[in-house]
Amino acid sequence: MSAEEVHAIISAAGNDRLTWNTPLSEEHAARLIAACDPAPGARIVDLGSGWGELLMRLVESAPGATGDGVETDPAAVARGRKLAEERGLAERVRFHETPAAQWPDGGYDLAVSIGSSHAWPGTTREALTALAATVRPGGRVLFGEAVWVKEPTPAALEGIGAGPEDFGSLLELIRLAESVGLRALQVTVADEREWDLFESEGPIGRGQRWALANPDHPLHAEVTAEIDARRTGYYGGYRSYLTLAYLVLGA
Repeated sequence: MSAEEVHAIISAAGNDRLTWNTPLSEEHAARLIAACDPAPGARIVDLGSGWGELLMRLVESAPGATGDGVETDPAAVARGRKLAEERGLAERVRFHETPAAQWPDGGYDLAVSIGSSHAWPGTTREALTALAATVRPGGRVLFGEAVWVKEPTPAALEGIGAGPEDFGSLLELIRLAESVGLRALQVTVADEREWDLFESEGPIGRGQRWALANPDHPLHAEVTAEIDARRTGYYGGYRSYLTLAYLVLGA
């Protein structure tokens, strides 16, 4: 039971210091939204939406646009619904506690999936194929996926808990998207500052702040061990080797 309790303490969905659960700055997010360029009245779906911050900003950028956030984490869904209500978007952005691979609707103008390719059993190709099928002809896809910046070391592989074939290069990801009929309109990657801030504000930072504030808690040792392992995995492992690519794709 303590593993679930530790997860709840450091979880992203409960972390109000995280704007989004991905390494992304405000300026970078604005460029992604501009490149997606949803038209007035656009229908948008975010498959693996988390609490849907990017989805809500995309909807806000286009008059009359609507969005579906599809997410299995009940805490993230609850946070998304609360945020949508607070921002007057409850009628335009709906959250659905459903696995992304089981979402039945299609014909969207824009489909988003950031760091959620694992939702489709198998490969990144399957995720891209599903996203391409979710949008109408002429629609767009915003796809976020991890890529190797350079050949990973054993420490990098251990730090992220991956094999060398689990991720490809940036060019390989672009070519993979092309192979399912999606053409790259804008390609960017998270830089080290975005990653460092994400790790500092995410589970590592949240866990450390909790541990400092709760030195006598029964789970203090377990939380400290978890964040130490994550810190070693990032700073001593995959930092500078792995990044998150953001591809804005035309269908």
